[in-house]
Amino acid sequence: MHDIPFEAVQARAAAVRLMVFDVDGILTDGGLHFGADGELVKRFSVLDGHGIKLLQQAGIVTAIISARASPIVVRRAADLGIGHVMQGVHDKRAAFDQLCAATGTMPDACGFIGDDWMDLPVLTRVGFAASVPNAHAEVRARVHYVTTAAGGSGAAREVCDLILRAQGKYEAALASYLT
Repeated sequence: MHDIPFEAVQARAAAVRLMVFDVDGILTDGGLHFGADGELVKRFSVLDGHGIKLLQQAGIVTAIISARASPIVVRRAADLGIGHVMQGVHDKRAAFDQLCAATGTMPDACGFIGDDWMDLPVLTRVGFAASVPNAHAEVRARVHYVTTAAGGSGAAREVCDLILRAQGKYEAALASYLT
């Protein structure tokens, strides 16, 4: 599905009112790093974080749906002002349905970026589905857009910029930094 014309990708991105992010493999590199005391450490990209903030400033609601539960994700989401965080989710479609109901958003006005099979129930339902180059092949084959950047290294920012451009909000966001 990712072979669709870029104009069609832009049209889908233009309709996004709620953007949902997976964590491991999207907002992080997908690796699990354990400290000496067994604590889980995750590395997040500041570029991705700023992209999420730019979406919020443009009026787009942001959310996280993750299969793994981690206190560091709660902290990162709080730092970024992400109000909807669903962790430890084994049925992502049910969580997505709950999120849509809570925000009053129809699935075709949602975007989702994920990288593995457990993301497919949401990726195949949203209006704008994205993934990363190192995602599972079955996922890459079913999304509208595959980023050039890897997960944890600017992929989320790439998607945020694409949405802002498609909605005609990118230049205004950039201009505020050029004055």
